[in-house]
Amino acid sequence: MPVRADDLPVTAAADPSPPPGLVVTGRYDQRPGYGVNRPRGADSWLFTFTLGGCGLLRQGGARARAGAGELVVLAPGTAHRYTVAPGAERWRFWWTHCQARPSWTPWLAPHAVSDGLYAVPSVPDALRGRIDAAFARMLADARGPAKGAPRAPDPVVVAQGGLARELALCALEEVVLLAAGGARTPSAAPDRTRVPAPDADARVRRAEELIAADPGAAHTVRSLAESVALSPSRFAHLFTLCTGRSPMRALRDARLRHAARLLEATDLTVERVAAASGFGSPFHFGRVFRERYGVPPGAYRAGERRSWEEMDSPESESIAKPSAHDCR
Repeated sequence: MPVRADDLPVTAAADPSPPPGLVVTGRYDQRPGYGVNRPRGADSWLFTFTLGGCGLLRQGGARARAGAGELVVLAPGTAHRYTVAPGAERWRFWWTHCQARPSWTPWLAPHAVSDGLYAVPSVPDALRGRIDAAFARMLADARGPAKGAPRAPDPVVVAQGGLARELALCALEEVVLLAAGGARTPSAAPDRTRVPAPDADARVRRAEELIAADPGAAHTVRSLAESVALSPSRFAHLFTLCTGRSPMRALRDARLRHAARLLEATDLTVERVAAASGFGSPFHFGRVFRERYGVPPGAYRAGERRSWEEMDSPESESIAKPSAHDCR
């Protein structure tokens, strides 16, 4: 699936990505001329699963052609662009912007190309229906429990509230497991430069487990490297190669997720949430939290509780649709 095709066309200006911290899902059917260009990359992961036609994606120096039944994933923080593949009549695909769960990276790692691009080969026909259904559930769950899937063509939805977001991520986890677990083995000779299989990188998984177990601890590259018997430089290189992000980026993401859960589930002050999540400065915490979730910590807490109240109300419709420029 990885290709060395001609450079993708460059659009006139950078296309924005959804704000970090959201789970945004859509289904597109695009014709030649469609393309997205983000010179600075995105703050969230992008998952694409092709239903028909063909797309061409580039991230940094890596490229992948996406045909029917193929999952292509772009990690955050690296310039990327994607379009209908040259010569293709269309590109029908599901896509999701979100923060990936750390447990997904061992499944994606064997399919790493480079520069944070993962290309999972075509899955068997028997699994494509299940993956399609999982994405469809993401659309339904983003609108709240017991809501039917939208009937409009090419819908785009944002998961509203903690419950809807977790349901959507669970459906996306099923997509990752089905695609990575059921991918056909390429007939070509194996690429010796690829990331080793998950079992060969237990050290990276161990470091991720340490971070997830206590995000607020005083982790450093050196301390994490020592815990898995690697030098700091070797550890940082291996971790970034396997996960698509640096150890400190992964630690910051874990701390922000932990802080969000504390804001949702406790009445701790913002200052105490910052300290419990490993942020020494409440000011710094407020700034990076807003960069990730789009609102300050206090407003996030108020919005989450309001979402739960609205979800419990039978009259409510927990539906939000972003504008076109937010979700291309």
